[in-house]
Amino acid sequence: MNLDNFAAFPQLDTRNMLAEIDNLPDQLQKAWELGQTQPLPSWKSIRQVLLAGMGGSAIGADLLAAYVAPNCPIPVFVHRDYTLPAWANGQETLVVAASHSGNTEETLAAFRYANTNDCRTLAICTGGELAAQAEKIGAPIWHFEHKHMPRAAVGFQFGLLLALFTRLGLIPDPTATLDGAISAMRTQQEMLRAAVPVVKNPAKRLAGQLIGRWVTVFGAEFLAPVARRWKGQVSELAKAWGQFEFLPEADHNTLAGTINPEEILGRMVAIFLRAPAYHARNLVRSELTRKMFMLEGINTDFFDARGDTQLAQQWTALHFGDYMAFYLAMAYESDPTPIEALEHFKAEMKNTKI
Repeated sequence: MNLDNFAAFPQLDTRNMLAEIDNLPDQLQKAWELGQTQPLPSWKSIRQVLLAGMGGSAIGADLLAAYVAPNCPIPVFVHRDYTLPAWANGQETLVVAASHSGNTEETLAAFRYANTNDCRTLAICTGGELAAQAEKIGAPIWHFEHKHMPRAAVGFQFGLLLALFTRLGLIPDPTATLDGAISAMRTQQEMLRAAVPVVKNPAKRLAGQLIGRWVTVFGAEFLAPVARRWKGQVSELAKAWGQFEFLPEADHNTLAGTINPEEILGRMVAIFLRAPAYHARNLVRSELTRKMFMLEGINTDFFDARGDTQLAQQWTALHFGDYMAFYLAMAYESDPTPIEALEHFKAEMKNTKI
């Protein structure tokens, strides 16, 4: 599809994923405000936090963990599995279970383990079995309303967690920083909207460069989870293969894998996410790694995050990636909302008894 023919997008975008992307700054603001009013016990002596979730419900936890790392005095772990690590027990551990539907089997299992282990627990969901289990044991439920796909609720998942950590006194009040990040998203958004032609729309131009390519996204520090998000959106919206890599780790292994097989590497494109707030050495690494990929004949590109703070740079980068993945879906003439392969797999898992 011609990406300047935005009037035809609704023919493919049958459930209006574009509106969800357009609305992300407002969603993030709403989530933060909602988080100020949700039930929260007067918990003290929390020594570690485990954030349990999968897919679209886990990416908000990744973003939160990366953002609070410089200021949060206790460890924060993102957990994607059924059981819990041995250290997650007792009242000093807070387990936050996040599931958009409330029915994610891995998250439900982790929540049950947390209660068996006498952890403090909190549920974030729109309802479902998770809400029912939390209500049964008297755990606080942070409920939000959202009728689209989980991956379109990243603002809720992050904003609610940000409010939780603030109210628990684990991080300094981020209100002013969050306001600045949302403002930066809205400013950037004006050149990314569907009506902006390709020649003036960098998200459309990048999407055009990715057609027919094997996409790998590199990110460091607070943009590492954004690299994961870009990969997830490329796969779920555009139904295209994607990978993510973290710097500086990729320079200790992945960089060596730029020789074989030539026929695949020739169709690869490596995108490097960069931010002014990166550690200076990671900025150097990002540029040098890109140059070495180019010398091996691998296609590369980069994205420079906008904003004055780490939070602004994290969220402008994420928002740009959402638009880019949507336009890639349009270019491939794929409906960005349905995920038939994932739904079929979930059904198979549900029907497989062990």
